[in-house]
This record gives sequence, C-alpha cells and structure tokens, in this order.
Amino acid sequence: MIHYHGLPITPGSAAFSAINGRHAFVSFAHSDQLGIAIDVCQSFAIDNGAFSAWKSGKPVTDWTDFFEWSEEISYLPHCDFVVIPDVIDGDLNAQTALIGKFLQHFGSRGMQVGAPVYHLHEPLEHARYLSCAWPRVCIGSSGDYASIGTTQWKQRMREVIMAMCDSRGRPMCKIHGLRMLNPKVFAQYPFASADSTNVGRNIGIDKAWKGTYLPPNKDVRALVMVERIEANSAANVFHDGVYADMI
Repeated sequence: MIHYHGLPITPGSAAFSAINGRHAFVSFAHSDQLGIAIDVCQSFAIDNGAFSAWKSGKPVTDWTDFFEWSEEISYLPHCDFVVIPDVIDGDLNAQTALIGKFLQHFGSRGMQVGAPVYHLHEPLEHARYLSCAWPRVCIGSSGDYASIGTTQWKQRMREVIMAMCDSRGRPMCKIHGLRMLNPKVFAQYPFASADSTNVGRNIGIDKAWKGTYLPPNKDVRALVMVERIEANSAANVFHDGVYADMI
C-alpha cells in the first residue's frame, strides 16, 4: 500500500522530513509545496481540491485551470494519478459530467492518469461500474457517511467494498481511500493507497506531544508520525464473513 501524506506541512523543513523518499498528496487548493514533492518524493498524486473548496463554502464551478495545471504535472514520471474533479454531495449526473470533461481535456491519456471519485452516498451499482471501468477509483466520504469511522460509515464501507471486489474479496481495481490514512481505517480494507493531512494538522499541536522523549522540533515530529503511519499496511483482500471460508 502507498501512504500519501497530504501537503502543505509547515514549516517546509518538516515537509521535507515527512515526504523525503516517500509519497505526497498535493492539492490544487494548496499547491505551494508542489516543488518539494517533485524534488524529493518517490511519487506523488494530485488532488483536485474539491473538498477544500466545498468546506470553504466556495465550490469550484469552472475546472479549466485545474485541468491545465494537472495535465502539465501529470507528464512527470513520478506523478501517479490525478483525482478527477467531483461535486461533493452532488448527484450522479454532475459527477458523470465532470468525468466527461476530464476525458475530453486529457484525451487518450485520461483513463491512464485519472482516478474518478465514488462518493459513499451514491448507488452501489455505480461503485461496481467504476471499479470495472477504471484502473483506479477513489472513495470519498459524503452525505450521511461523511464522518469517517462511525458505525454508519463502516456499514456503508462494507457494502461498497463488497461491490468493488470479486467473490474472494479481491478488489477489481486499485482503490484509494480519500482522507483515510489512519491505520485503524485503512488496515481493514484492500486499499492500494490512501491519503490524509494528519501530519500537517497534528505536528503543530504542542499539547499532543508530551513525555520524556519529546521530539525537539516539528521536523522530528513529522518523521515520528509518518513512521508510525507507515508501519501499517492495508488488507490484501476484504475480510468479511462472506469470504471467510475462502481466505
């Protein structure tokens, strides 16, 4: 499994410590540290920034700038994929329209570099379709399932992952968990990758770092966090009662 650490991480020296020789997730909404990712990462992926824009109350309506920006970056050999623009809590028609615009702009490379987002509030049939049609699909928490880790969210994830796997619990495409880089989450599912901004959000919370062996600065805090996260990996197959006798 690939662990993508979301940028920005401040200060820049902490970002360097966190992603040097590792993997980063660069958002269109916060792209200041793209240069660091390009210079020091094994690989990185590009997020469309829709979630950040939606949270700010200013959802993106024109994706032209993102298409042009991400297309140029996608030619770099260590750019793994681009998250196709999506409408948070939008209907299926809105999502399909954006996928179409992405493919129109990227042409024949679209299927190779793009990863559509399946939102948990969408029909299970759509999850099944995307997993059969695309080499990589991202899962985003939305609607009644927006809070990751709740009982309701876990029940829905079980349904979705089963829809995206074969009868032996093997995923039919590479699955990426958006905002799911928590070992308690990603260890349960057969993810190829996941991301989060956990490092960037938590290295600056001083009260969370206590004890005799307190890291001396944010650079070391970042290193401690990524080591702890990357000590865990995703499941190889989906372990559910349906598959118990086949694993």
